[in-house]
Amino acid sequence: QVQLVESGGGSVQAGGSLRLSCAASGYTYSSLCMGWFRQAPGKEREGVAGSFYTGGGHTFYADSVKGRFTISQDNAKNTVYLQMNSLKPEDTAMYYCAACIGGPGYNTWGQGTQVTVSS
Repeated sequence: QVQLVESGGGSVQAGGSLRLSCAASGYTYSSLCMGWFRQAPGKEREGVAGSFYTGGGHTFYADSVKGRFTISQDNAKNTVYLQMNSLKPEDTAMYYCAACIGGPGYNTWGQGTQVTVSS
């Protein structure tokens, strides 16, 4: 069974940066995608960034974070990162890492890490 553990959240002023990490343990070789989602109080969860490993591979970014956020991975460490630059107060949310294990669709989730951006 795959487990995902996020870290790196915190409080930062607008314009600052944070790097989130998602460490995967267990049988990770069947992962078809990894992604980051976020949910702010009173709002629906939204996809922020994702890496898809089939069909030649491609990366997705939400329009709201394009040019500011970057998803990357270190396969040797089974870790996925989300580098967040030029943070805005509207980026404040709980951020979750997710994976597609054994098939399409995100079916494995971490516990989340809080990001708070103050103006």
